[in-house]
Amino acid sequence: MSVEELRWLRKPGYYGGATGVLSVAELRDCSYKSKEASDEKMSVEAADREAATSSRPCTPPQTSWFEFLLEESLLEKHLKKAAPDPSPVQLIVQFLEQASKPLVNEQNQVQPPPDNKRNRILKLLALKVAAHLKWDLDVLEKSLSVPVLNMLLNELLCVSKVPPGTKHVDVDLASLPPTTAMAILLYNRWAIRTIVKSSFPVKQVKPGPPQLNVMNQIQQEKEVTENILKVLKEQAADSILVLEGALKLNKDLYIHTIRTLDLLAMEPGMVNGETESSTAGFSISSEEMQCQVCYDLGAIYFQQGSTNSSLYGNAREKFFRTKELLSKIGSSLHYTIDEKRLAGYCQACGVLSPSSDDASQPATPYSRIHSCLRSGNYQELVKIFLEDNLTPSLPVQFRQSVLRELFQKAQQGDDALNEICFKVCACNSVCDVMQGRPVGVQFNQLFLKPTKEKIDFLLEVCSKSINVESASESSKRKMAYFLK
Repeated sequence: MSVEELRWLRKPGYYGGATGVLSVAELRDCSYKSKEASDEKMSVEAADREAATSSRPCTPPQTSWFEFLLEESLLEKHLKKAAPDPSPVQLIVQFLEQASKPLVNEQNQVQPPPDNKRNRILKLLALKVAAHLKWDLDVLEKSLSVPVLNMLLNELLCVSKVPPGTKHVDVDLASLPPTTAMAILLYNRWAIRTIVKSSFPVKQVKPGPPQLNVMNQIQQEKEVTENILKVLKEQAADSILVLEGALKLNKDLYIHTIRTLDLLAMEPGMVNGETESSTAGFSISSEEMQCQVCYDLGAIYFQQGSTNSSLYGNAREKFFRTKELLSKIGSSLHYTIDEKRLAGYCQACGVLSPSSDDASQPATPYSRIHSCLRSGNYQELVKIFLEDNLTPSLPVQFRQSVLRELFQKAQQGDDALNEICFKVCACNSVCDVMQGRPVGVQFNQLFLKPTKEKIDFLLEVCSKSINVESASESSKRKMAYFLK
C-alpha cells in the first residue's frame, strides 16, 4: 500500500477491508511501506546534496607570508597566478609589517627590529613584489599607505647601494650605476607626488562603532604619515633639484627586476660598482624617464604656484614638454600618464600663465573669464557666460567655481557683486535646464524676491540660450517648462 493510499484510509467514512475494519497486520504493513517510501525519498535528497557539495569548487586556503620564507620559488609561482591571494600589494604590506616588528626583551623593554637573516629576506621579498609591479607608482600609491611606501623605497635605496643619510642633491647621477640613479629618481618622484597629493581634499570616511585598538592604530599611522610628510616638504627643494638634474641625463636607466635583486643578494660586497645587477634590469629609455619626471615636476610647480604665481610658467613648460614626449614615445611608454589630467593642467596653465606664442591665437573662454576676474570687468564676464549658454563649452564644475568665487567676494563687503552673482547664477541655471540638470538651490534663493530687473534679465538669458529656429522639440519643451 502506497503512502497516498494510507492517507486515503485516514479520511472520515472510509473503513475498507473485507469486514469494514483494517486488521492490526494490515496496519503494520502499511506503516512499514510508508517508512520505506520516506527512507527512499530521504536517501534521494541526501544523494542530491552530496552531488551538489562535491561539484562545488573548493576555495584554496590563502597562502601565508611565512610560506614564502620556506620555499624560495613560491613567490614567482604565486605572482604568475591570474588572481593571486593575497594580492601583490597585500604581500608587500605583510612582508614589511613582519620585518619591522619590534622585539620585547626579558625586561619587557621594546627593542627595534633586529637586522637578521629572516628580516632581510622579508624586505627582499617585498622589493621583488614591487619589481613584479614594475615599480609603477600609480599602482603602489593607490594601495599602499605613505609609511609603507616610504619604507619600501628606502629599502630600494639601501639595496641600490645608496648609503643611509646621503643627500641626493649632492650626488652626481651621471656617475652612478643605472639602477642606483633610477632608485634615487624613483624616491624623489614619489616624494614630490606625495606632497602634491597631500594638498588635495580627502573625503572623510564615516567612522564605524568605536574600537579602541583600531582607533589607536589609525591615530598612530596618521602621526607617522604627518611626520613623513613634514620631512618630505622640508626636502622638497632638494627633490626638485634632483629631478631637474635628471632631465640632463642622456643615457638609458635600469630599474631592478626580480632577477637583479637576486643578483644583489649574492654580491653584498659590491658598492657602487658596475655589476651585472646594475645593467640587467628593466630598461627605461631617457625619453621615458624625462616624460615621467617632467609630469611630476609640472605637478609640484603648479601646486606651488598658489603662493608664487611665477611658478605657473615653470609648470606650463614641464607639462607641454610632457605632451611632446608622449606624442613621440607613443604606446612604448611603460608607465601610464593620465592624459585627461595632463590636458587639464595644460589648459589651466594656458590661463594662469599664457605664453607670448598665444598672443596671436584667439583667447579661450577660460582665459577671458580669468582676465575678467583679475580686472574686475564683471559685465564682460556675464556676456561670456551668456555666449556659452548658446554653444556650451564650459564644464559645469568650472561655472560653479566662478560663481563661488563671486559669492566669496560679495560676502567680503563688495555689494556691487550681488547683482553679478544673480546674473551668473541665472546663466548657470538656464544652462542646467537646457542640459537636463535640476535647478540649484542658489537660484531659488536669489529669486525669492523677484524684481522687474531680475525678471527682465532672466527672460533675456532664456531668449539668448536657445535658437528657436534650429532647436529640437526637446529643448523647446525644457525651456517652456522652466518658464512656467
